[in-house]
Amino acid sequence: MRNDTSADKRERILEAVLAVLARDGISGVTMRAVAREAEVALGLATYYFEDKDGLVAAALERIADGDAALVEPPPGAEPGEALRVALHRIADPDFLSVPYLALRLQLWSLAGVDERYAAINQAAQRRYLTGLVALLAAARPDLDPGEVERRANDILIVQNGVWLTSALIPDPDTVARSVARTEAIAFDNGPDSAATRSA
Repeated sequence: MRNDTSADKRERILEAVLAVLARDGISGVTMRAVAREAEVALGLATYYFEDKDGLVAAALERIADGDAALVEPPPGAEPGEALRVALHRIADPDFLSVPYLALRLQLWSLAGVDERYAAINQAAQRRYLTGLVALLAAARPDLDPGEVERRANDILIVQNGVWLTSALIPDPDTVARSVARTEAIAFDNGPDSAATRSA
């Protein structure tokens, strides 16, 4: 028998929400299914999360926290290296796994049909972009703020494309080329950099 702390139990329930959502979709997320997945009593699941909406909102917020961590600079890294590390994190095998990609697709689709989930998703995207802009501005002090923001938005589009296409066609070479493209967007100085970003 487990002797989990309160925080551990809540964490197990949240991990179970993510697992059920990735495997069974939104229709599979019920308090009973989540409690079963977490191996806790149904009453404990309802103690931490009021209802299904609360469970899914917590899952979205967990993904948002994970996204924000992608643009956290490594301690002691110089700005250019910190940006490169962040750009490569998108291709981490944990993010390109079938369960994670299925989960992300579920959450994106939910954000398109529910205002509460859309608000969480938009806040998460702003948080990620703020971190990416800060990394890019530190690495490229030669760029004006508008250009930094444009490049960060272009990088985000490529990164989202990696996740979307990897869910359908897992291809490590394509992922590597996409990561290289984000580096080109970030670091190019030449006259072709605008064309590279829009290609």
